[in-house]
Amino acid sequence: MRALLIYPVFPKSFWSFEKAIELIGRKALLPPLGLITVAAILPQDWEFKLVDRNIRPVTEAEWEWADIVIMSGMIVQKYDIADQIAEARKRGLKVAIGGPYATAFSKELRGEVDYLILDEGEITIPMFIESIEKGEESGIYRATEKPDVSTTPIPRYDLLELDAYSEMSVQFSRGCPYQCEFCDIIVLYGRKPRTKTPQQLIAELECLYDLGWRRTIFLVDDNFIGNKRNVKLLLKELQPWIEEKGYPFSFGTEASVDLANDQELMDMMTACNFGTVFLGIETPDEDSLEVTKKYQNTRDPLSESVNKIISSGLRVMAGFIVGFDGEKKGAGDRVVEFVQQSTIPTAIFSMLQVLPDTGLWHRLKKEERLLEDSGSGDINQTTLMNFIPTRPVEEIAEEFVRGFYALYDPQKYLDRTYQHYRILGEAPCHKYPKKRKTKAKKPFEFAMLRALAIICWRQGVVRKTRYSFWSYLVQMFIHNRRGIPSYLTVCAQIEHFLEYREIVKAEIEQQLANYQEQMENRELLQQETPKAIAS
Repeated sequence: MRALLIYPVFPKSFWSFEKAIELIGRKALLPPLGLITVAAILPQDWEFKLVDRNIRPVTEAEWEWADIVIMSGMIVQKYDIADQIAEARKRGLKVAIGGPYATAFSKELRGEVDYLILDEGEITIPMFIESIEKGEESGIYRATEKPDVSTTPIPRYDLLELDAYSEMSVQFSRGCPYQCEFCDIIVLYGRKPRTKTPQQLIAELECLYDLGWRRTIFLVDDNFIGNKRNVKLLLKELQPWIEEKGYPFSFGTEASVDLANDQELMDMMTACNFGTVFLGIETPDEDSLEVTKKYQNTRDPLSESVNKIISSGLRVMAGFIVGFDGEKKGAGDRVVEFVQQSTIPTAIFSMLQVLPDTGLWHRLKKEERLLEDSGSGDINQTTLMNFIPTRPVEEIAEEFVRGFYALYDPQKYLDRTYQHYRILGEAPCHKYPKKRKTKAKKPFEFAMLRALAIICWRQGVVRKTRYSFWSYLVQMFIHNRRGIPSYLTVCAQIEHFLEYREIVKAEIEQQLANYQEQMENRELLQQETPKAIAS
């Protein structure tokens, strides 16, 4: 069987970082970890070709080669998924699809594809394989339990065009112990975090090492510290391995804010060369955190928690949301103020969206506040809320756009990035670093010099940030010399955000006009329904 694995286009978003990635000669931030894991679970006597459409299009020769097309993708990739299904159909090819979008919106895909491989593939892919072997022409495969991920094989990293990616992906755990009302992770993966074994994850890292990877690795766990006991067991095994290899990788991941309460865990992470952590802060408004059941963020002052994490040597990225029920006016401004005071350089800012089967989805459906026709593929920073909020959506949208602009004002962004790295420079793990072997030397890349020249020109000559840029760089040289490469990498991200904030503004304003028309039609329908019943 010849399987053509296609990863659909990921639309321009906060996380796409196009302009920053272009500077260093890469084409995409992260690879399709789901698809290469699927390839590892499928029969290894099958032949595989993988095309990430964020890197290049599928060639006609690849279409002709294939016996079956297999896709996976997220909700925001919906439109290119539809396009690739149409291309496959046009050529008479069978299509199988799985992943978060297919699992959440399987009804939209029924009749459009031959095989729906839903939920987690460790259970449903064997069902699909059995169906293929029996010669069945179609099927829908669902799991009634969560798989043991300690049985998951090493993903087929060899199928990737490694040089195209800025970072690499691995996964240690699935699931999260918390109950945030808006989050679909606990719907997809459950509230009991399941982890791989330390030996299993290190084998994946060994595979990447053997393939020549020497850059950042992002652990895509939605809450890396969901099972702290197993995480510590992993880090205990990982530290001697990465030391022996000469620290070939740095790591980033996602975690809950209560990471700040475990200094031992933070120290273990930095000892293993973890440099970045993404926190789901959502809002500094404690009332909103209570409403959305994000209780873990209310136990300690958020600003203190963020500072503890930074001071332990981990660069913080964070997510923020406006539009919670009962939210008071000015929530967007309070987010901006919190981000500036906390010195968080990269702050993802969104309006609240309702995802299928979440607690929020069920509650708002019961309250008849869902906008059913708002579309399942339009969930990112450039879309309005897909439900009726408790305060005017125009007010929320205005705060959101204004806040996004303020967060990514070049001067404000540069100020807090510098302040962040000054705090990082004082962390014991950075201030008094252990001696490290240098056997894992990274190759010289001309693209990095070119990127540095562009950053210095744009931020240090062209823009109004010119005086601050050079002053801060001198101070970094004095106080945190080792942090300069990472600091400049984060500075470069503004090149993406400057363009993206214009896209956010334009698209939100357009949708506001459509939203008002939609609300008028909804109100008219509600008025007409009783009349129709009476007649």
